[in-house]
Formats: sequence, C-alpha cells, structure tokens
Amino acid sequence: MKHISSRDNPQYKRLARLVAGKRDSHIVLEGIHICQTWLSHYGEPDLALFDIERLQHGKELSQLAQAMSSRVALTCEARLMHSLSQVEHGQGVYFLVAAPQPVPPASIDENCLWLDRIQDPGNVGTLLRTAAAAGIQHVYLSEGTASAWSPKVLRSAQGAHFSLSIYEHADLQVEYKKLAIPLIATALAQGESVYSQPLPARCAWLVGNEGQGVHAALLTLADRRVFIPQAAGVESLNVAVAAAICLFEHRRQHLAAGRRPATPA
Repeated sequence: MKHISSRDNPQYKRLARLVAGKRDSHIVLEGIHICQTWLSHYGEPDLALFDIERLQHGKELSQLAQAMSSRVALTCEARLMHSLSQVEHGQGVYFLVAAPQPVPPASIDENCLWLDRIQDPGNVGTLLRTAAAAGIQHVYLSEGTASAWSPKVLRSAQGAHFSLSIYEHADLQVEYKKLAIPLIATALAQGESVYSQPLPARCAWLVGNEGQGVHAALLTLADRRVFIPQAAGVESLNVAVAAAICLFEHRRQHLAAGRRPATPA
C-alpha cells in the first residue's frame, strides 16, 4: 500500500475538507462497521485510508484492508488519522465514496417519510434510523434539511442509510403530485390524536422543522393532521421522538390487523 505521512498530501487534504463540512460529490465514512457495510452493498470505495499502527494489530481492520485492491487502499500516520477523527476514539479507517443518488419513483405508493427542513443532524440521523426500524424504505429530505450523508447524521443513524432509499433536496410540493397514498402531517392545529382513528395501510408521513413545524403550504396538502396527546403544560415533543411514536403506532395497527383470525363464514 502507498503511505501518507504528510498533511499536505492532496488526498489527505480532501478528506480533511470533507470531514470539516465542505461539500462536493463525495462523502467520508468513518469506522469499521459502516465501511464494511458500504463494501458489502456498493463495493470498493474511491479511497480507503487506514491507520498504519492499528492496521498492524487489528484483525478486523486487516481483513477489511485485504478485501480491497492496492489501487484504493492507503496507509496513514496515526497522528494524521487522529486529526481527522470526529470521535474521541477512532477505529482507524476512512472511506471516500460517492454519495448514493437514487432516482425517485414516478409514483409514490409505498409507506414513506418526508422531512421538511429538519436542521439538526442528530434528529435527521435518528429519523432515518427510526424509519428503517419501522419498515419504511423511502425517505424524502426537503431543501433546508441537514445533509443525510454528513458525518453527524451517519453516526446518529448507525447504518440505517443502507436499508433506505434517501432522496435529498426533494421539492415536497412536486413529490405530492406523485402520491397515490394519503399524506399525513404531524401538527397541533386542526389535528386529531394519532390514536383516535385507524391509520391507512399505506401513507406518506410528513414531519417538520424543529421550531416551525411543517410549512403551511405543505400542511394545506395533507389529507390528515395528527398530534400525540401529552400531559398539560409540557412543551411539544422532539421531532424525532414524535415521528417514532407515529411510525410505530402505524406499524402496530397493521401488524395487529395482519394477525387477526379470519371471520367465520
């Protein structure tokens, strides 16, 4: 493997810029598990950088390095790897990869989650992880939502990205025209309890900005508005918590419906 020993190396400098939040067509993945998952789903990265000291003593890291060609795999000084790390104890590997850009479907007829201007990366990551856990496979992110593939979102989502089709920079009003299922928005105004009426088998869930909620123009498009009843005198729930309650209530209702015995003739 080629070795990087200077922070002036062009490949290292590019990684450093991306880790610092600069955007281009590529993203940086950090950690053994997420890099292994990328490799199994998408194949070799454009670049793989390994801590030379950890590589000599870590079996799992060594196996990951051996799974790639010398064309993409490089070693790097430990001090330089430490400077890149976004966590206290890095795992000694970074992948440089092109961010996946799936093509949105022409018609939306499966359960999905729409994020309207969710700004906090931790919330976005938790929402992606929750969607995957609830069996949802499609997530739409409007302009103004934190980048799905940013380091903080990746850490929060804990690998959920690889179970999802994630459509970034979506114009949700345009996507609305493709809906073949109801749109349900979370909102206090003119809303009903999420527990008060049966939820449709398939729907698009719409959650909004942490401070402002769902944009008014999108709310007017919603077929239903729901809220989560809570104790008096308490501020509204965090958006990721609220979405989790709604998605799993939806899942609970239809899992239960699927277990009902057939009605006798």
